[in-house]
Amino acid sequence: MHEPAPPAAPEPAATDDRPFVVPCTDLHPFAPLRWLRLGWRDLCAAPGLSAVFGLVIVAVSIAVSALAWSLGRFALLATLLSGFVFIAPLLAVGLYCVSRGLAAGRRPTLADSFTLARRVVGQAGVFALAQLVILLVWSRAGMMVNAFFPVDASNLHGLLEFLLIGSAVGSLFAAITFATAAFSLPMIADREVDMVTACVSSIHAVMRNKITMLVWVGLIVVLTAVGFATAFLGLGLVMPWLAYAAWHGYRETLDASSWPALD
Repeated sequence: MHEPAPPAAPEPAATDDRPFVVPCTDLHPFAPLRWLRLGWRDLCAAPGLSAVFGLVIVAVSIAVSALAWSLGRFALLATLLSGFVFIAPLLAVGLYCVSRGLAAGRRPTLADSFTLARRVVGQAGVFALAQLVILLVWSRAGMMVNAFFPVDASNLHGLLEFLLIGSAVGSLFAAITFATAAFSLPMIADREVDMVTACVSSIHAVMRNKITMLVWVGLIVVLTAVGFATAFLGLGLVMPWLAYAAWHGYRETLDASSWPALD
């Protein structure tokens, strides 16, 4: 009597051969200037959509500032504006769709931007939550600096010490935010990738291209400052321009071809 054959061993599950970190390119230090040029080209190719998003950004900026001003809390105003700078990349998700459509040879529409925003809302929510945590920790760190190094206008040495330490602490949190946001949001707007992979890949690319990223940060700071200096009106032009440039920066820096493209 033959014994029953043992059940066949299950076949091993297919493994994902994709790397955890998206491969990146070594960039020329002045590559951001090319990104700005390509971003300006997209701005001129889709002036209507750019104006719509620009007006929304200006309206939100003015509304937040007016609220803080009416409350008479200048510290709150500074915090809200800092928070706006932190969450500004979230507002650019729809703009990435514009550059994405132009790169594919399509005529971008506002409906396409809304569709893309709905598809990535979960991933963008994870990003927003992470940025909120960073912002809250940054705010707490600022309060601690103020507690340990109280400002005395009559003491120049103490004032300089406070400014230097406060700037160092703020720069640390700003660097963390920039590194995670530089290429992560454009990537989730282009590929089916989780936010953790996108953020880690963005940080890796920034660390691999420190000089280039410093140039890019400098350009962002200067252009954003111009936007604020024009009573926020300039942000209506600057923010879409920077979003388009960031899209081209992502496409030039990260090779995400192993991840499926969003339809």
